[in-house]
Amino acid sequence: MNRKILALAIPSIIANITTPLLGLVDTAIVGHMGSAVYIGAIAVGGVMFNMLYWLFGFLRGGTSALTAQAYGAGSREGCALALYRSLMVAGAVGAAMILLQWPLRWLLRQFVDPDPSTGLLAWRYFTILIYGAPAVLGTYALSGWFLGMQNSRMLMVTSVVINVVNIAVSLSLVYGLGWQIEGVACGTLAAQWIGFATGLWLLRRYDISRPIWQHIMRGGELRRFFKVNADMMLRTACLITVTVWFTKTGASQGAVILAVNTLLMQLFLLFSYMMDGFAFAGEALAGRYVGARDFASLHLCSKRLLLWGTAWAALFTALYFFGGEGFLALLSSDREVIASSREYYLWAVSVPFAGFAAFAWDGVFIGATLTRQLLLSMAVSMAAFFIIYLSLFNTMGNHALWLAFIAYLFLRGTLQTILYYRHKWI
Repeated sequence: MNRKILALAIPSIIANITTPLLGLVDTAIVGHMGSAVYIGAIAVGGVMFNMLYWLFGFLRGGTSALTAQAYGAGSREGCALALYRSLMVAGAVGAAMILLQWPLRWLLRQFVDPDPSTGLLAWRYFTILIYGAPAVLGTYALSGWFLGMQNSRMLMVTSVVINVVNIAVSLSLVYGLGWQIEGVACGTLAAQWIGFATGLWLLRRYDISRPIWQHIMRGGELRRFFKVNADMMLRTACLITVTVWFTKTGASQGAVILAVNTLLMQLFLLFSYMMDGFAFAGEALAGRYVGARDFASLHLCSKRLLLWGTAWAALFTALYFFGGEGFLALLSSDREVIASSREYYLWAVSVPFAGFAAFAWDGVFIGATLTRQLLLSMAVSMAAFFIIYLSLFNTMGNHALWLAFIAYLFLRGTLQTILYYRHKWI
């Protein structure tokens, strides 16, 4: 079981770590254009697309769960149907984003509200990159399908291709042709479509025949497909709400506290990249065992995932406790920010043990398509986050925000543990 988990988790972790490189490469290139407004434009554009695409992350998670269950049940047709339904939705949503780009841009502009000079460049960046929507969502679908087929190496290959193409094309257009922010956007756009094409090319390794249209549109199965994905979309909306509120509250306390929270959240993100790899392994294996009705293996897999999570939480807690300030110094040379971070540092150190169970259970619940329970645990935890924040912020300030966030992570894992063992598996 440990070998199966690691065989899926390690390539997923590598893919997760390389994913942020798209934004980092774009930022590094525009950072040498001579004006801070370019960096701001990339940041604003990145936030806009993150908000759009994050909501449709279910195309990866839902596809991996339904594919893994079909794989476990030995249903080749079920695997093919999960793939084609997901690609169908990805294409439709991507096309809708392109057609509705003007109202979408207006809504996102109202939400992000950048200054005029930054906004002008951000809209140019957005107008080019919106044409990558079908490719991005299609890559989500393909990544979920490969994971459901117990092959996370395909995710890693696709991520590497996307980043190599992005670096090569962006540098060529910006420094070779002098295209400035348009060159960065076109480089990322080319990477998105070539990454999607790579995923389609990798499909050749599987003998998957196209199902007939009537089977794709079968009512009962299609309703289950949309139910699973609707639950996951609402769950993601709750997650976005907490994340955006955390950032918004940090910003309301001034530039220093915003910078402190942003730096400390990097410790959470680094741990999350590691644990997400194990969550992906949980999706693939839990779906496989549920499909095969092998509940003994499912329960063993769940226990091993929690043990791996405990081990990584202990390691990261030790690393953060003894070496975290050095890590923060690598990210910022601002002495005031580093000094101010010491007051809140122990909150960030407590993140791994507060959150590891939530990450591990997320994978199991998605793979087992316990999406209603997943949504319930997230909604209750989000409510607890806001109750703690609203009750204590006036007296505790930024400490209340971190306490609410830690409680939110811990409560997610606790509720999922209870719901898992209360579920009737047979």
